[in-house]
Amino acid sequence: MQHVPDITVPALDVEKIRRDFPLLREKIYGTPLVYLDNAATTQKPQVVLDALEQYYTQYNSNVHRGVHHLSQKATDAYENSRKTIASYLNARKPEEIIFTKGTTDGINLIAYSYGKSVIKPGDIVLVSAMEHHSNIVPWQIMCEDRGAELQVIPMNERGELLMDEFSALLNDRVKMIAVTYVSNSLGTVNPVHEIIAQAHARNIPVLLDAAQAVQHMPVDVQELDVDFLVFSGHKIYGPTGIGVLYGKEEWLDKLPPYQGGGDMIKTVTFAKTTYNVLPYKFEAGTPDISGAIALGTAIEYIQQVGLENIQQWEEQLMEYATQKLQEIEGLRFIGQAKKKSGAISFLVGNIHPYDLGELLDKQGIAIRTGHHCAEPVMDFCGIPGTVRASFAMYTTMEDIDKLVAGIKKAAAMLS
Repeated sequence: MQHVPDITVPALDVEKIRRDFPLLREKIYGTPLVYLDNAATTQKPQVVLDALEQYYTQYNSNVHRGVHHLSQKATDAYENSRKTIASYLNARKPEEIIFTKGTTDGINLIAYSYGKSVIKPGDIVLVSAMEHHSNIVPWQIMCEDRGAELQVIPMNERGELLMDEFSALLNDRVKMIAVTYVSNSLGTVNPVHEIIAQAHARNIPVLLDAAQAVQHMPVDVQELDVDFLVFSGHKIYGPTGIGVLYGKEEWLDKLPPYQGGGDMIKTVTFAKTTYNVLPYKFEAGTPDISGAIALGTAIEYIQQVGLENIQQWEEQLMEYATQKLQEIEGLRFIGQAKKKSGAISFLVGNIHPYDLGELLDKQGIAIRTGHHCAEPVMDFCGIPGTVRASFAMYTTMEDIDKLVAGIKKAAAMLS
């Protein structure tokens, strides 16, 4: 039996935090919302909603191009957000932060630009067996285009990467390793320090998909020594449609631009175009200005709460949820890695995840069902999908108790 964490002194004043998130006050079918779908997207604090509204009502203007007051104010806010994000990741300089549409966009950018300039026929790109589709498909497209090969780092039944097999896959043909920091479908925290160290011993760059990591734990790109790292704003209490690509300056300088257009150029003639300096080389066209500004606000909010406090609270939640869910007859966990974060996937008896999800929804409990854009993981486990409960700083022990009671009620109805 697992030890129930001592929550007499929670790391956070969760009730105070919950008051900052308007949507958590909503009722679903007349009952208070229990929101446990945070790995898909997080709710937004009022300060983030205010930042969006203030941009559009007080200083809506394009960035980098105007001499007038509004443009300068928008540019300052946009670039200050870049500095906030650089500090949050401990990047060496703000120029290493590229604004993207999200994790998927960042991975596509690197797959295209790195593929075009580095990858040759017969080269290998390594991904792990637990990747989200967004860290598989862009590499497949690029490998097909360049005549390269996609290989997979295998995992065991617990949902942990087989590091001996990873080491055996490393050779001179491997030119990129793209791996998730935390699995969205299993909650596994991968040994990324070890992966990066082994890769760099062979001069292989590493891209980390940190979409499920940056909101749960401190991520220091210099300490990791990672070459590229991507995440999405909407999973870290920011808006949808905005994300971040971090890249080491020497890599970003070398790679060709992903898209052409305004802001990514220095000079244009019909004969020749000279590209802009970092970070603008990779930011063609008018960006999601309001999204970038509000993402900076979201990260400032996290910094005020304290990421270490959030991590400590969420670890207590994971421990508590794991123990409480174990009490449900017929429940089995999908993914039992020693080190997990943020999400728990499971099945109950022979109940289809979709049916369980529907009955939980009728009780006001929002969870995610299906393959979680990780079909190879489900194929490996021999299942159609899972039920996934995922946590955030505003999740309470009471939310978990309601989930457990809701599952028991649903299982009784479906049995």
